[in-house]
Amino acid sequence: MSDILVVGSVAYDSIKTPLGQVERTLGGSANYFSLVASMFSPVRVVGVVGEDYADSDLELLRSRSVDLEGLKKVPGKTFHWQGRYEADMNEAITLKTELNVFENFNPSLPPTYAGSRYVFLANIDPDLQMRVLDQVKGPQLVGADTMNFWIESKRPQLLELLRRIDVLLINEAEARQLTGQWNIVQSVKTLTDWGPKAVVVKRGEYGFVLFSEGRHFILPAFPVAEVKDPTGAGDTFAGGFFGYLSRVDKGLSWPDLKQACIHGCLMASFTVEDFGVGSLRQLQWPEIEGRRAQYEEVIR
Repeated sequence: MSDILVVGSVAYDSIKTPLGQVERTLGGSANYFSLVASMFSPVRVVGVVGEDYADSDLELLRSRSVDLEGLKKVPGKTFHWQGRYEADMNEAITLKTELNVFENFNPSLPPTYAGSRYVFLANIDPDLQMRVLDQVKGPQLVGADTMNFWIESKRPQLLELLRRIDVLLINEAEARQLTGQWNIVQSVKTLTDWGPKAVVVKRGEYGFVLFSEGRHFILPAFPVAEVKDPTGAGDTFAGGFFGYLSRVDKGLSWPDLKQACIHGCLMASFTVEDFGVGSLRQLQWPEIEGRRAQYEEVIR
C-alpha cells in the first residue's frame, strides 16, 4: 500500500438531469477521486478552495483519512460548475463555469508530498500538471486525465505531458479528438505510441477499453438500473483504478491493470446512482464486494 497524490479541482456543482436537479452540491475531480481512492490507500490532495467552502465538506475527506495539507483555502469563492444532461447521459452540457479561486491556482506541494509514489493528475491545465510532476521525486506510477478544452487549446503541452506519464485515462470522444482517429482500437495504439505505457478509454454506460503492450481488455459497465447523475464517474473510475494499483503495489502488470479497471468500473457504478458525491459518502467495503460478485456474473 502506497500514498496517492492527486491534484485537481475541489468544487461545487449545480446539475440538472432527467431525474432531478441539485444546486451547489459537492463536486470536483479531486473530491470524487479522493473519496474512492482513500478506500484503498492513503490519499494526499493538492487543490484550492474559497472562503465559502464548508467545514463539513472538508470533514468528509478527513473522515476518510485524506491528507489535506496541500488543500489551500484562500479569499474568494470556490470553483463552480453548472451543467445539465439530456436523454444522452454520456455527454454533459456545460451551462456555466466560474473558475473563481481556481483561476489563479498554482499547485505547490508540501515537502511531505514530494516523495509520493503514485501520482494522479486530474483534469487541469497540462502546464499545471507538469508543474506538479516537476515537484515529485521519482514517482513509481503517474497517471493523467484531460478534456476537450486542453486538447484544443494546449495540444503541444499535452503531448509533452504524455511523454512523462505511465497511464492516460481519457473518454472516447477525447481519444478521437486527440488522435484524429475514429476507431478506438487504432486510437489507443496511437496514444501509447506517444508515451504512456497504458491507456484506458472510459466509455460511460458502455464500459471501458484498456490497451497496454499490444493487448486489449474490454468490458461493459456494471448494469445500473437508474442513472441519476453521471458527473464524476470518470474521476471515481480513476480513483478505483489508482486505488487498486497502489494497494497491490506491483507496478503495471497486465493482470493488475485488468483488475484496476474492474475496480474503477465498479466505483463509477456507485457514483451515477446519486447526485454529486451522494452515493460515496457512506459507501462501505461490503457493498463493493457484493457488487463485484454481481459484476463477475455479468462478465463471466
